[in-house]
Amino acid sequence: MIFRRVLIPLVALASIACRGAVEPLPAPMTPTAVLVPARPVDVGLDASLTRTLDSLARSAVADRVAPGVVIAVGRYGRVVYMHGEGHTDWAPGSARTDAATLYDLASLTKVVATTTAAMILEEAGLLHIDSTVAHYIPEFAAVDSAKRHITVRMLLTHSGGLEAFAALYRSYRGREQYLQQIAARPLKYAPGTDMIYSDWDFILMQFIVERVSGQSLDAFVSERVFRPLGMADTQFLPPASLRPRIAATAVDTARGGLLWGVVHDENAWALGGVAGHAGLFSSVRDLAVFAQFLLNGGRYGSVQLVQPQTVVRWATPEYPNSSRGLGWDTPSPPSSAGRFASPWSFGHTGFTGTSMWMDPVHSMFIIVLSNRVNSAGMTTGHTALRRAVADAVEQAVRNEPVVLWERPPAAPDTP
Repeated sequence: MIFRRVLIPLVALASIACRGAVEPLPAPMTPTAVLVPARPVDVGLDASLTRTLDSLARSAVADRVAPGVVIAVGRYGRVVYMHGEGHTDWAPGSARTDAATLYDLASLTKVVATTTAAMILEEAGLLHIDSTVAHYIPEFAAVDSAKRHITVRMLLTHSGGLEAFAALYRSYRGREQYLQQIAARPLKYAPGTDMIYSDWDFILMQFIVERVSGQSLDAFVSERVFRPLGMADTQFLPPASLRPRIAATAVDTARGGLLWGVVHDENAWALGGVAGHAGLFSSVRDLAVFAQFLLNGGRYGSVQLVQPQTVVRWATPEYPNSSRGLGWDTPSPPSSAGRFASPWSFGHTGFTGTSMWMDPVHSMFIIVLSNRVNSAGMTTGHTALRRAVADAVEQAVRNEPVVLWERPPAAPDTP
């Protein structure tokens, strides 16, 4: 696997520098082509990991961080933990959560859908990330000439100068009105001089993907990503027939009460439920497949969607003072990746309480799904939960060195 061939010598040297001489690393296991079940000890993880993760999930539900939590951990293509704790909602009689429970992924949409679509289009020669946004969407720079300098790369790294957020949903609906408003709103800083995490970046990426591909974002990723990978649970706008499997997201009195299968993010909702920054629903069993596809260098089973070099390049930080790759994030304190994730790890989080991280040094993925915006107590407890889960998994590694990596200060964990 390309990640391990490049990184294992580097992590061995880093371990020696941090902890003194260590035993030579054993030959890594060959990752499976598709996910298969295994025990933690089968892949070099401590046998107590299952009990630890069970305890963390139960405690989160008991502390009312969320009505339910689902966690998945895999290593070398072997799934060693995939379990749900709690229920889809607080109401009596709500279904228990499990690997098939669908959650509102929030900003995981940015990477699972939009970033992956952009990677595919770049490889096809249809998208050039150093071209300007105005090259693909001329009307974007029609009002403010400074926006002519914003490139696709800047959108992907959140460095284009756009503001973080505005409640456009209160007055506007649909792609055309949103594009007009984003084009008209003033920049917050000169493009390329700073980094502000902004949903507008990925709404614009959605518009670019749709113009370049000639398809709506949901149709493109369904046809080119989710269907080929067998991710049958992953979709925008889930039908009402799936409600028994969907975790209730939050109470929104402005939209009629409890949201259930309706996107939590108001701007994504005003865009019709399909947006580049939010709106995707999925299960932990589907996201495990997606994570392994990335760890396998863009391949799952016999399906190669993107080349290994593309995955590595997009998952690597672009600038010295930012943790951001192209779409993807990398660990920076404090992060849901925890204290022991290698600097080559990459992942993302979602406001609703979701998180997924891939650590190619240990050939491992860690996924946490929850509906913490339906919290009945600790509304910020999800951040500690995600870090605790990541730390427990990384510290369970027994066949390779585990290092408390020191990283330069960077942007705080997003959402």
